[in-house]
Amino acid sequence: MNDTPTGTTPTGRPSDGGRTTVRAAGALAVRGRALHPGDEGFEAACSGWLLTVRHRPDVIVEAADADDVAAAVRYAADTGRPVAVQSTGHGVSVPADGAVFIATGRLRELSVDPGAGTARTGAGLRWGEVLAATAEHGLVPLCGSSEQVGVMGYLTGGGLPLACRTYGFAAGHVRSLDVVTADGRLRTVSPESEPDLFWAVRGGKSNFGVVVAAEIELLPLRTIYAGDLRFPVEDAGQAAHVLRSYLAWAKEQPEEMSSSVTLMRFPDAPQLPEEFRGRSLVLVRVVCMGDEERGARLVEPLRALGPGGDTCRAMPYTEITGVYQDPRNPVMVHLRSALTYELDEEAVAELVSFIDPAAPGGPFPGIELRHLGGALDRPPVRPHPVSTQGAAFHLWLRIPAPPDKADEARRTADEVLRRLRRWDTGAQLPGFLFDHDAAPGRVGRAYTEENHRRLTALKAAYDPDHLFRINHTIPPR
Repeated sequence: MNDTPTGTTPTGRPSDGGRTTVRAAGALAVRGRALHPGDEGFEAACSGWLLTVRHRPDVIVEAADADDVAAAVRYAADTGRPVAVQSTGHGVSVPADGAVFIATGRLRELSVDPGAGTARTGAGLRWGEVLAATAEHGLVPLCGSSEQVGVMGYLTGGGLPLACRTYGFAAGHVRSLDVVTADGRLRTVSPESEPDLFWAVRGGKSNFGVVVAAEIELLPLRTIYAGDLRFPVEDAGQAAHVLRSYLAWAKEQPEEMSSSVTLMRFPDAPQLPEEFRGRSLVLVRVVCMGDEERGARLVEPLRALGPGGDTCRAMPYTEITGVYQDPRNPVMVHLRSALTYELDEEAVAELVSFIDPAAPGGPFPGIELRHLGGALDRPPVRPHPVSTQGAAFHLWLRIPAPPDKADEARRTADEVLRRLRRWDTGAQLPGFLFDHDAAPGRVGRAYTEENHRRLTALKAAYDPDHLFRINHTIPPR
């Protein structure tokens, strides 16, 4: 529905039948709002969760339905502008300058088919909403660490679930997608209908079109065993012992156990809680698909290390995103990632050096290592282009980056990755490409050579004019 009185645009311009008209050659009518720089609500409409990336599009289309998306894509093609698409802005990496910016937050379709064990979700939904709706039927989706993340950006990036070692990438559990391609057509793609495009979109992000809806498989789960173990550390030796012990423990875990370890050092800042001020912390998080007895038995070696805090317990699956306590509100952080081999004693020493309480001053990166393997290493039932390329861990950096510290945050991330280069596989995951990792010359690292070659060929078939290039871009070949 239009948020403005019938017959007018948000700024009072005439419209046709309740459809807002974009002012430019090749004018476009949409049911949602069309906003230009200077219009009320423009800045808010193109802002997102990651505030370190600022957009300056030529026009924003707040799509009310799939027809609006198709009209916006055709308008972009007719006027020679690129297309950018955003739901929540969690995965944004490239500024949408000069683009037709399609905001999908109003595409909020949601239905559950308990008999089929599936859900149909619109592009404007977040995982918390899907979790709440499906749990009523004893069914749950393969979501990530934040309930605030948009469903479609997560799925098109491959989707690394918290239960990744048990079920693999979320992209492998998608039944079908409704996608608007560069020719302005709405297509339903699946293993039976345009299977090549179906393969490419689940991992190709927004390079092949705008996904407006998805049908996903659900899991018949109600409870899991999950939580975190917190180890405040007083010196580098203690931190190294905990990290070394975690790495040895992780190697022995069955596929039902997914986990990560995070190393943090907090500044001595008055706005922080006293328990964290000026302290260093090693945080182990676990998500086990077994029952309480099984989960507790697997976690016991970690408990034997003597954590200062322990929240591991049986819990409803609907609480799974609370394990990671990701920020709910927009943040100014610098994000980088890598895929690593197994980590040896020298890697432990390098990692611990970044949170050594004895080291003077900052910087203060948060370094997470997510344990991979298990189902991630097996071919999915519905093939897609995403893989770990044999990596043992996914490394994820989050560094506070207020405007006056943005350059320092980038230098810190570069330094962390430089010092860990010996253990870096050189590959990445497509859902975690930020800053210069999203540069055209580096995007190929997110795929095997064979898959990237296939993606570029499909790009040429479906988007030969490279309309969808405001992203980690896959060029047409």
